[in-house]
Amino acid sequence: MTQETIDKILQFRDERDWRQFHNPKDLAISISLEAAELLEVFQWSAEDVKCIEKTDKIREELADVINYCVLMADACGLDIDEIVQAKIKRNDEKYPVELAKGSKEKYDQLKKLKQKDNG
Repeated sequence: MTQETIDKILQFRDERDWRQFHNPKDLAISISLEAAELLEVFQWSAEDVKCIEKTDKIREELADVINYCVLMADACGLDIDEIVQAKIKRNDEKYPVELAKGSKEKYDQLKKLKQKDNG
């Protein structure tokens, strides 16, 4: 995400004087609610887990989630690039390629599986 996009999100908020309502608790609630709306797109989709015909709705709901995440980062004084890069680094440590490639297992199970294979 570019700084220009982040600035537009914050400008939209500021032009409406909504910052006063954007505390971390309410923003976390909003993120969860918007994520639920994104999930709703897939409800009862049976085998069609991609929901290609619902791409417009997916885009709209995903944008809402991202917008609220930007607002949450701003409210908490967090740098988005910094926190995302730090999380990628932690995930890289938890999910080394040699253990995780092609596996859907959670990190704590990967080492157990490797020990089992070597044991």
